[in-house]
Amino acid sequence: MSDKLIDGHNMTYWNSLDCNLDICPLKASFWDYRPSLALNCLLISLFSLSLVLHIGQGVRYKTWGFLISMFFGCVAEVVGYGGRVWAYHEPFAMDPFLMQICSLTIAPAFLCAGIYLCLSRIVMVFGAETSRIPPKAYTYIFVTCDFVSLCLQGAGGGIASTLSQDDKDPASGNNIMLAGLGFQVFTLVLFILLCAEYAYRVKTTTQDFDATHAKLRSSKKFRGFLVALSLSTVLILIRSIYRVVEMAEGWEGALIKNQTLFFVLEGVMVIAAVLVLNAFHPGWCFREAYSDRLDEKNQDYASEREMGLK
Repeated sequence: MSDKLIDGHNMTYWNSLDCNLDICPLKASFWDYRPSLALNCLLISLFSLSLVLHIGQGVRYKTWGFLISMFFGCVAEVVGYGGRVWAYHEPFAMDPFLMQICSLTIAPAFLCAGIYLCLSRIVMVFGAETSRIPPKAYTYIFVTCDFVSLCLQGAGGGIASTLSQDDKDPASGNNIMLAGLGFQVFTLVLFILLCAEYAYRVKTTTQDFDATHAKLRSSKKFRGFLVALSLSTVLILIRSIYRVVEMAEGWEGALIKNQTLFFVLEGVMVIAAVLVLNAFHPGWCFREAYSDRLDEKNQDYASEREMGLK
């Protein structure tokens, strides 16, 4: 960064000053722009709303694993955009820049974990025999991959932050974050391929599905949930591909300096992904499964009474 010339001076010169908006150009900051106060406050409000809804829905429907994933994901998003609001007031400060880049990079990894947890439930609705692998194996495989991705991104962010604060090149930490993001993209693509393969098997199978969940499979809520989960996955994939390209360019690349692309491909993609899962929450959409089980128990009880067993 010290070789970058701005108004005839390199970054060493600008870093030697106690920069503020009165004496330094924005191009001497990490951003090259002043983060939008309105857009970032809007995203904080929307993620906070989604967080409150996910807490209420998770407690009501007792979807604890999904709730934990959404909770940490939304909290990280709020913290990240809080860093960008801070940067609006102090665009030359390093701490808000590091706060937002680390938080917003790792946040979707938590959201992905919630998405992955849903696949085993979907498989059980159609019947475990329609899947190539046991339903629980999907959870173990993808949550483990997501954990590896999260660790890489978190470690990379920590290393990059430490190096930056010591006025050293953060490239090594950035590369580790890039590896974590790349692995996240790989995991998402694999998840989508396995989902598509499973959907094809369901569509072409000649065997009967699990009769217990027949009512659930035919419900509009469940079908809406499948569409919502697919949309959420694709939106996070688009965002992750964007961040891979952004990180590959480094902290001085063109993408990291473009606020409009960041808002659309990061902010809009992720907030849409979480809100659509509020609208079609798995706890609400899978309620028919409990009705199916109750109906089956009642039918069994009635049959046993007719046979004189009760």
